[in-house]
Amino acid sequence: MGELLKRLRKGFGRKLAILHAWNGWIVVVLALSGIMLVMNYWRGVLGEGRVWLKELHIIVGLLSLVPVVFYLLLAAKHWKQLRGKGWQKFNVFVVLGLLVGWFISGVLLWQFRAVGPWWSNHALTVHDLLTWVGLPYIIYHSITRTKWLKEPNRRTVRTEREPKAVDIPIHPAASPQSYLSRRSFVKWAVGGGIAVAVGPSFLKWTVNTLGVSLGSPSYEEIVTRDGNQLVPLPQPMPASAPPLGGGAKGEFRIYSVTPIPTFSNETWSFTIDGLVDKPMTWNWEQFVKLTRKVQVSDFHCVTGWSVYKNTWEGIPLKQFLQEAGVKTNAKAVKFYSGDGVYTDALTLEQAQMDDIMVAMLHDGNLIPSDLGGPVRLIVPKMYAYKSVKWLNRIELIDKDHIGYWEERGYDIDAWV
Repeated sequence: MGELLKRLRKGFGRKLAILHAWNGWIVVVLALSGIMLVMNYWRGVLGEGRVWLKELHIIVGLLSLVPVVFYLLLAAKHWKQLRGKGWQKFNVFVVLGLLVGWFISGVLLWQFRAVGPWWSNHALTVHDLLTWVGLPYIIYHSITRTKWLKEPNRRTVRTEREPKAVDIPIHPAASPQSYLSRRSFVKWAVGGGIAVAVGPSFLKWTVNTLGVSLGSPSYEEIVTRDGNQLVPLPQPMPASAPPLGGGAKGEFRIYSVTPIPTFSNETWSFTIDGLVDKPMTWNWEQFVKLTRKVQVSDFHCVTGWSVYKNTWEGIPLKQFLQEAGVKTNAKAVKFYSGDGVYTDALTLEQAQMDDIMVAMLHDGNLIPSDLGGPVRLIVPKMYAYKSVKWLNRIELIDKDHIGYWEERGYDIDAWV
């Protein structure tokens, strides 16, 4: 083992520089792919490519452990060189902490089915937090460590007159000293710029994810800015206001593959048709008069986050199927989104689960447009890509249907 370490540490400086460069490129790839995976714009543009990008993100994330392990083999020698260099030691601890934290939380998110919603939900929070803190730090470190900035003789502001060409040369030790070096100025400028650019978004994330009270809760903001214009509003049942579940625990993340649609009385309707004995269509005024029920259930997204103890109010899917009368040759239930693009399906057997609901209210409020309202499907035992937003049509069909995300690589059976 000692001989192996001796061989590995040969050419220590060159290997450390190569390691630093490779680690930098790994972080760049993970940062860019991670940002593209969470942005709604790229969800629509990439289509199936989003699943491939996710696989790339996972593979590169796993590979990120290699530089960490290799560095640990060189660490003893490197640490000797850092004697008396507190800032550089601090930087090593920060970077190693970020890489290890990203790796562990990323593995938990990758294996979300094995570890369960509680672990994946907390892993996503840690992953996000490390990204908000780590990326600005790494950008700052990268810029302020450039060769151009490290040249010590360049100054930004001097306290004395610059020597003219005719002046007698001054020995470097006697050169006028600046009270703000070019390096210090750029480091402060870069740090301030990153803080201004990232700060507001980080603050918003802190409010939404960690529950820090810095203004109106994000859910109330979403309800207030609801883009739907529908009257009359459904009156919540006593179990919904106040919510039977005590109020949802957690924050919804808003994803959409299209611009978020909005509806009015003139543009909204709800239909159940296909292989049924009695096709039916309701306008909004008729739909709000339907008998509703209340249930409390958790909501799990395949990307790792969850919202617990939601109080939903709506019509059980089984009730619609019973009233419409399902024909014997029907095999699956297909759901259509009002965005005109998104669809998904359940087998007829899956559709009989008691807790599948065509929901209108969440915690006593009409479901807002950002969260899939005025009506959305809720399938608590499956991940949320089965819970179709802006639901406006249910069709009974005689064959299997591959939904929007299943066509792009997601599991057809989305059991939590």
